[in-house]
Amino acid sequence: MLAETVCSAVSAAGLGIAAVTAYRKRFLAATRIAAYSLVPVGLVMTGVVQWVSGIVFKPSVWLGFGLLGVAWVLFLLTRAVERRGGGTRKERKAAAAADRRDAVAPAASAPSLGAGRATTAGPTARPQATPQGKPAASDDFSDIEAILKKHGI
Repeated sequence: MLAETVCSAVSAAGLGIAAVTAYRKRFLAATRIAAYSLVPVGLVMTGVVQWVSGIVFKPSVWLGFGLLGVAWVLFLLTRAVERRGGGTRKERKAAAAADRRDAVAPAASAPSLGAGRATTAGPTARPQATPQGKPAASDDFSDIEAILKKHGI
């Protein structure tokens, strides 16, 4: 009841200010002020004010907001712990990409490598990189790997 009265008074005052502004021949500003002043009455008539006042004065609603806050803090804590343990985002991406590459069975691509290579049951040894960071010359796919790494694949 009190909220509706306050909203009506605010709207009436806003419309009065709009009328004074229109009297001063500032019609665009007066129209804008009138539009803003009609918002509180519209909220009262649609029932939004009653709904908001019902939320504000219920302890169960405040407990719900408290639980949402606790959940938010827990999410932030887990992110902070995850970041401290996993390094930077680039390092985590690189580790995930390496895990995906290693997840492929070693003999899965053996037929496409040609007849000269033998397959083993254990993990395949990767060619070592040269000190300058360039791939070894014996690697046939070094240029393709460089392109894929450049694009983060």
